[in-house]
Amino acid sequence: MSNLNQINNWKSQIKGEAGPELYIAQRYVMNPLLIGGKKFDLRIYALVTNYNPLTIYLYKTGFARFTHQRYSTNSEDISNNMVHLTNVAIQKNSDNYDEKSGGKWDLRSLKVYLISKFGATKINALFIELQEIILKSFYSVQKVIMNDKHCFELYGYDLLIDENLKPWLIEINANPSLSSNTQSDNEMKVKMLDDMMTVLDLERMYIYYTY
Repeated sequence: MSNLNQINNWKSQIKGEAGPELYIAQRYVMNPLLIGGKKFDLRIYALVTNYNPLTIYLYKTGFARFTHQRYSTNSEDISNNMVHLTNVAIQKNSDNYDEKSGGKWDLRSLKVYLISKFGATKINALFIELQEIILKSFYSVQKVIMNDKHCFELYGYDLLIDENLKPWLIEINANPSLSSNTQSDNEMKVKMLDDMMTVLDLERMYIYYTY
C-alpha cells in the first residue's frame, strides 16, 4: 500500500461483525543508509536477567543483514521484498544470494567501514545512540512487564540507520532465531550463547577474574 485511501478500502473490505483486527502502522524510513547501493539493518542481542533492578547485557558482536538488490523508492518496486526486506528467510530466495557471506556482515566490520567513511566521532556517537534506544525500550516497559527473578530473556533488536546517521528501532524479537546460514554466523551465535550461560551462572560456578 502506498496511500491512506488504499488502507481505508482494505479496512472496509475485511470489516466483519466484530470489526477489523487491530494493527500497528509503522512509518517506513525512506532514506536508509546504503552500502553498495543496498539496504541493510542491524541485529543486536540483549540479555535481561532482571527488571527490578533493571539488569541488561548487550552482546558486543552482532551483524548487519543486507538485501541482494539495489534499493529503490520507485512505486513499481514497492512490493519487491528483495529490495526492501533484509530478512535472510526472504533474501536466500534471491537469484543474487551470496551463500558464502549469507548476506551478513559482522558488526565490527561494519563499524570499521563506517568509521572510514564518516569518521570515528560520528560513528561512536551513532553506536551510543543505538545503545540508548535499547535502554529506553526497556525503561518504557520496566514497570509493567512480567518479571520473575528466576527467569531471563534474550532479545533480538532490529535497528536501521538512515542516511543522516540517525538510528531507528524496527522491532524487538522476544524469541530471536538462533539458526545460522554460514560458519561464521554459527560461531558468533555459539559464542554469544556461551557468554550468556556464563553470565547466568546457573550452577553458581562462575569464577571472577581481575584484569
